[in-house]
Amino acid sequence: MIKESNSNNLAKEETSKNILAYFKSPEAANKVLEKFKSLGVTEIQIDRFGRYSLGSADQLMNPLTSDTPSQATLTLGANAGQDSGILLSADVSASGMSDGGQDPITGRDIILGAVVDEARFDQCRQLIREGDGLV
Repeated sequence: MIKESNSNNLAKEETSKNILAYFKSPEAANKVLEKFKSLGVTEIQIDRFGRYSLGSADQLMNPLTSDTPSQATLTLGANAGQDSGILLSADVSASGMSDGGQDPITGRDIILGAVVDEARFDQCRQLIREGDGLV
């Protein structure tokens, strides 16, 4: 026996969309995250990215007592070998030698990723813009 399904009885399927937004500070991204949570969005993540995936200079070392393959090891925290460390040292972020205009603070290095219902997609994009984010 074959049952015919009535289109009125079918549940409406919700589709979801992805959003990637860029911010200048973690605080701005967190404010938008809280607003997303109030809308019922549960799949949200905030992270920081940069042009160097090798590490950071959060823990400084003494160059006199440790192996220092390059200037980038000291200033960027690059955990690279000597060859790639020399290339990284040529960047103004490592050397500080430039004519200006390379201030990394002005960039948007905070990313917010979220999966939202299609019905809330435009509202979430508006919240990002109001929070000084870039979609």
